[in-house]
Amino acid sequence: ISRDASCPYPDVVTPALLAALCAIACLVGLCGIVVPVLPGSLMIALAALVWALRGGSSWGWIAFGIAAVLVCIGMAASFFLTKRDLARRDIPRGPIFTGAVFGLVGGFVVPVLGIFLGFALGLFLAELYRVRDAREAATSSWVALKSFGTGFLVEFSCALLATGLLATSILTRFL
Repeated sequence: ISRDASCPYPDVVTPALLAALCAIACLVGLCGIVVPVLPGSLMIALAALVWALRGGSSWGWIAFGIAAVLVCIGMAASFFLTKRDLARRDIPRGPIFTGAVFGLVGGFVVPVLGIFLGFALGLFLAELYRVRDAREAATSSWVALKSFGTGFLVEFSCALLATGLLATSILTRFL
């Protein structure tokens, strides 16, 4: 970290503290992908940017560039894979929105697990209302859940790789 004379507290953020904060931000970002309350992937990219700017690692900018690309690929793949699969089955946005609302309520009723259970229940009930057939509602809900699961896995994998790159950059700074 550069010791800028204009900085009133030049020794407050040491490289070790910055490394710890960036690592914590990455862990919180990974949790934010699993429990979609925080902007998980963006948090990881921001942590990589902060480390590139202030970490003093010899290859922090390279790690940030690759991490940013991975985060973008993960977020885009998650969005487009999910959208494509939902369009194939002609599942409109209404049941997805209903599932999201049920997931939000479920998250308060049963912390963490309630988000997923509430989403699945809300999606099924909205599909049942829409198609008026339990078997078809279950099938289309299962397709939607698999689609969201695939998008989640792609985004989480890319975010995990980006976190690993940042961790490698941090470790090279201290070794």
